[in-house]
Parts: sequence; structure tokens; C-alpha cells
Amino acid sequence: MLNVNCHLHTPYSFSAFEDIDDALNRAVAEDVKVVGINDFYTSKGFKEWKVGCDKRKLFPLFGIEFISLNQDDQLAGLRVNDPANPGRTYISGKGLAYPFNLPEPFASQLSAVVDESNKQVEAMCVKLNEFLQRINAGFTLDLTWIKKELTQGSLRERHLARALRMKLFEYCNDDFVEINSLLEELFGGKSIKSELTDIASLENEIRGNLLKIGGEAYVPEHPDAFLPMQSVCDIIIEAGGIPTYPFLADNEKGEYTDFENNLERVAKQLTERGFHSVEFITTRNDINLLEKYAGYLHEKGFVVTFGSEHNTPQMEPIVLYARHNKPLTERLKQINFEGACVIAAHQHLVSQGLEGYIDSSGYADRLKRKDFIELGESLIKSI
Repeated sequence: MLNVNCHLHTPYSFSAFEDIDDALNRAVAEDVKVVGINDFYTSKGFKEWKVGCDKRKLFPLFGIEFISLNQDDQLAGLRVNDPANPGRTYISGKGLAYPFNLPEPFASQLSAVVDESNKQVEAMCVKLNEFLQRINAGFTLDLTWIKKELTQGSLRERHLARALRMKLFEYCNDDFVEINSLLEELFGGKSIKSELTDIASLENEIRGNLLKIGGEAYVPEHPDAFLPMQSVCDIIIEAGGIPTYPFLADNEKGEYTDFENNLERVAKQLTERGFHSVEFITTRNDINLLEKYAGYLHEKGFVVTFGSEHNTPQMEPIVLYARHNKPLTERLKQINFEGACVIAAHQHLVSQGLEGYIDSSGYADRLKRKDFIELGESLIKSI
């Protein structure tokens, strides 16, 4: 069974990888043959992904990710796949046409969301610098430098956390005593939980203490940063993709969101909302939960895929595992491979101007899934 990872972020949004070559070289080293780019709000990495995959004989999948808002769910207080924000819903688009082409007014809608998201983080940087000056930290952050050196056009909270960590170490000349002392001051006297050598954990701690709700540099997101769920699905369909629901599923305590806590009900509601494709970030979930949820959804005709995201500073394997480094079962690997085959076949067809797995309204005849699996498998194995 070929190894597949259908959801990888790159530095075009935020990523543990240095660049796309780094991501693809790691895929080769771990013998992952099918890899899906899936950045927030952008297709800027598509060409580099395609060229890099061709060079390494990997099969590329083209995806994108959004954060949408369903006002009915918000008013009902329904937590969907963001446990802290009722109504807020992550949505991926899988199998977008390559080369990427998005007509108006959809291109302007996407651009406006990116601009609004960047503005929020820019405002955070202003507040962070004001705080650094207020406590006489001895340095501030240079937003122009951050954009040039740490981003590829999308500015995220994690970029600020990384920049602050880098500047802090530089200012303190890598003196751990001084770094620890200044961090405690930045955190309002709280002790540092992370080892200073654990860069990923430290950046996460900086983000959690300073940039999230209650932090000195927190800036609430403007409503314009979120498109309605249907508008996001329309953009994905116009770009040739398949709207895909990313499951959060169980956390470490075995808890679920309101929307996801009943498997039969959520499968029915997702179908009613026009979703024929779902995905899981497998490291979040218990292996038995993945067997139960992914297996049931696959049996109900959904396209089911798995990924790792790599959307944090923490470098993890590209080969997929469940929580606590449990290897995926052969059944889960088969489900993921078949899902990737459907996406591969779909993007192959829509890139030629033909109808793919879903039609122009987003409807999928799930009885055709087997045909798409066969076509996608032949495409993948031809590389």
C-alpha cells in the first residue's frame, strides 16, 4: 500500500518546513508517494509543488483551506470543528484544478479575506511592540523584516511568535538565564514551561501567552475575516475543487464538539450541507476512533482522506500516525489511498475542463466513487 499524506501546509501559509523542497525531500526519505499541498487561503505554492513532485516522481494533490462562519450555528451556540468558537468552521478544498484559476467575483472575495487576516496580525504586531516598549524589553519587532524573511505573503500569529523568539535570543546573545528572565517578564511573572532548546514548544508558549485571548498583543478577528460557509464552498467549486469537511473528532480526554459527537447524525448533516468528502489529521485522534469514524464514513460513500498538517513549529513525520505514534492500520491506509485516488482522478478531469467527482453545483453521485478510485489509482501508479 502506497503511503499517502493529503494535507500538508507549506511556508506559503505557515509550516514546520523550511520550504517546499524540504517538505518534498522528507516525503521521499519517508517513502510517501502521494502528497497534498493544503495552505490557508492561497494557491501560491502550487507550481513549485508540481515541479518539485515531478522531479521526485511524487504524485501531487492540490488543496486549500479556509475558516468559514455559519451564522445559524453561531446563533445556536453550536461548536462545529473549532471547539472554542461556535459556528466557526474549517473547510478544505481538495483536488483543485491545476493551473489554479479563480474567476470573479470569487477571486476578489478570497483576496479580501487574506487582506483582512493579514491586517489582524499586523495589528497584533503593533500591540506587541507597544508592550515591549512599555516593559523596556530593549527591542521591538520589524514587521517589514518579518514579512520579507519569514513569510510568503500570508502573515499568521505563528510568524510573530517565531520572530519574537528569534529576536529575544539575539538580544540576549543566547544567554539562557537572561532569556528565561525576560520571558517571565513578558508572561507577567509566569514561569516558563518549555525547555529553551525546544523551539517549537517555546514558540507555542509565546503564542499562547501573548497572542491569544487575554494576551497583551491579542487582537480579535474582524467578522470580514470569515466568509459564510456556502461562499467558501462556492469558491472551492469554482476553483475546480471538492469541498471537504475536516473532522476534529476526539481530543485527549475523549471529548467531541457538539456537531461531531454523534457519528450517524454528523454523517447525515454533512450530506445535507453538501459535503461528500471529509478528512482527518490523524495525529489528533485515537486509533480506535479513526477506525470507527473513518470506517463508517467510508462505508457511507464519503471520500475520506488523512493528513498531518505540519501547520505548527513542531516537525513531525510525514508518514501518518494516530495519537501516541500509533501506526495506521491496513484498513485505514486503504481508506486514505482510495480517497486520494478519487481526488487525483477528480483534479485530472477538472484540469482538462471536464466534470469531476462533483458537478458544478457540488453534488456527487457516490455510486461513481469506485470508478474514480480506479482512474485515480492508474494515474498515481503511472508516475
